[in-house]
Amino acid sequence: MSEHEGVRYLHLGTPWVQGAMRIARPQHVELEYVQRMLAVLLWLPSEDLDTAGQHAVQLGLGAGALSRFACQALKWDTTAVEINPQVVAACRAWFRLPDDGPAFRTLIGDAAAWLQRPEAVGSVRLLHVDLYDEEAAAPVLDDEAFYAGCRRVLCEGGLMAVNLFGRDASFALSAARIAAVFGADQVWQLRPTREGNTVVVAGRGVTVPDRGTLEARAAELERRFARQGLPARKWLRMVSPWRPA
Repeated sequence: MSEHEGVRYLHLGTPWVQGAMRIARPQHVELEYVQRMLAVLLWLPSEDLDTAGQHAVQLGLGAGALSRFACQALKWDTTAVEINPQVVAACRAWFRLPDDGPAFRTLIGDAAAWLQRPEAVGSVRLLHVDLYDEEAAAPVLDDEAFYAGCRRVLCEGGLMAVNLFGRDASFALSAARIAAVFGADQVWQLRPTREGNTVVVAGRGVTVPDRGTLEARAAELERRFARQGLPARKWLRMVSPWRPA
C-alpha cells in the first residue's frame, strides 16, 4: 500500500496502481477509470436498479471499489473473483471490503475457471472485468474464449464493462475480440483516461434508448449516487459505438 493526500493505493509489488480509496470517504469511487467502468449503468433502465435478485460480479478485485459499490450502493447480490488471496486480505484490512455473507461473497480462484461453473451461466446482470498482473501491461485473460465465457454468464439484457489498458494496438485487438463474441452492435467504448485506460461495454441483447432517456438515466444516477461521485452526465459525451480500427 501507499498513501498520498488522503488516498490509499494498492500495488502488487510495483509502482502500478491496482486500486485506490479515499480514506475519509471510502464510499467515493476515487479512480477515474473505475468511475467509467460504472458508466455501464447507463445501459440499465433506472427501475432495474431497484429490482431484487440482481447479481453483480467482479472478475479481479483491485482495491474493492466496484465490489463495495455493487453490494453497498446498488444493494445487489455481489460476487468478487480474485486469484490472489493476499489481495483479498489487504482489501479486508485496509480498503473496507465487507465480510462474506448472504449478499456478498469473495471467491479465491481463477476468473476463467469461475466462468465455466454451471451455476454461473445466465446468472449475471452486471459483470466488471479488470484483470491485470503486477506489470499492468495487458489483460491476463483476453482471448475470444474468455469473452465467450463472459457472455455466457450474462442473463438476457446483461452487461459487461472491461478495463483495457495498454498500447493502441493492444486495445484494438482486445476490442475486436469482444466484438467478435458479442456482435459489433452490442459493443461501445468510452474515451481513454489520461492514464490510458479505455473502458469497453458489451451487452447481451441490449437496446440503447433515445438520447432523452439516456439523459434522464444519467441525471438519476448522479442523484442516487451523489456520495459515490459518479459524473454520469459527463459519460454521455464520452461514449461511442465500437468501430473496427
